[in-house]
Amino acid sequence: MASLGLRDLFRRRRGPLAFLAVVGPGLIAGVAGNDAGGITTYATLGSQTGLRFLWILPLTALLLALVQESVARLGVVTGQGLSDLIRERFGVRWALFAMVVLLLANLANTVANVAGAASAMAIFNVPILLTAPLSALIVWLLVVYGSYRSVERIFLALTAVFLAYIAAALLANPNWAAVASSLTTPSLAGVSGAEMLLLVAVIGTTVTPYMQFYLQSAVAEKGIGVEGLGAARADAILGSIWTNFIAACVVIATAVALGSLGKPIGSAAEAAVALEPLAGEFSKILFGAGLFGASLLAMAIMPLTTAFALSEAFGFESGVDKRLSEAPIFYGIFTAILAIGAIVVMLPGLNPIGAIISSQYLQGLFLPIVLAFIVKLTSSKSLLGEHVSPRWLRLAGWSSVAILAVLNVGIVLVNILDLAA
Repeated sequence: MASLGLRDLFRRRRGPLAFLAVVGPGLIAGVAGNDAGGITTYATLGSQTGLRFLWILPLTALLLALVQESVARLGVVTGQGLSDLIRERFGVRWALFAMVVLLLANLANTVANVAGAASAMAIFNVPILLTAPLSALIVWLLVVYGSYRSVERIFLALTAVFLAYIAAALLANPNWAAVASSLTTPSLAGVSGAEMLLLVAVIGTTVTPYMQFYLQSAVAEKGIGVEGLGAARADAILGSIWTNFIAACVVIATAVALGSLGKPIGSAAEAAVALEPLAGEFSKILFGAGLFGASLLAMAIMPLTTAFALSEAFGFESGVDKRLSEAPIFYGIFTAILAIGAIVVMLPGLNPIGAIISSQYLQGLFLPIVLAFIVKLTSSKSLLGEHVSPRWLRLAGWSSVAILAVLNVGIVLVNILDLAA
């Protein structure tokens, strides 16, 4: 029904109205990448290196836009999720491998985001033992008892919390000439090994595998026909630009307030508290509220992504529009991951920063594998026909896979050497 309505709309209308009917999956997938791990990574970049590496964000915006556009195109043209296509085109073994790694990475990320929500509310003296289960329950009720349309609208409303980071950057009162110079002047002069690892972490937290699985599943479930392909691609690209713009605001706020002091921070919540004496109480509140909203959004997206991917890969019914009785496996996976995330965070002695860092490493290691699947699928003329990726995009895709794989090997070697030392 949803797809028929959208197709009728595109036959009757063009322009902004048609675009607004499609907007959602790309924007939600993009901003979901600015979760607790993402914000922590960007805040660390700003606090430890100032504005020096702000230029990395336009590059990650371009990479994310290329990937998100490819995934949106796959979802619209095939009407299938990414894991479904991996199973069909590469076989059950590759699908099983991809799902196991995705499950592990998303479990770690769900724990990280429940921890992020709890850390944000701890700024306002709300105990973790209250925040963790209550946040998980709110997300569970929203997804299980809501329709796709209502859930998407709430997700879109949650993206408004990221406006807090724009305000935080403005309150920090940066030197805008220095900001513009850093954005447009790439340089690795004098970069240390630790800073290089941090830049790799920025790439890994910006272009995460779960975003691609969610985006394609959401596009397929929304039922966007080929008539809406242009609008779906625009939604994916704009989502990529918006999420990196927010990332830049986080870096600017923490760079101006903390970078000159050389104050390293261990979490985004710590950054919010550290901003107070330098940028005011309101800045701390904005930063903390943004972290809570971002964590809440990601708490929903990651279990949903895993439920979509596993259900599609192995042929189970899936979809937020399905009743609990119609898709018990789908909702069972979603519930289990969300519950595990909340329970782990409530365990005494947990180091939430360790959980966040581990989740970012897992997502980063998985990224070249997922990207290889995406490039291979979008290069298939038998699958996409006239909508197959052009040669320049295939070349860019395979080059990105190679570069990310080399960077991952470097990270693994550095960690092995650190352990040996």
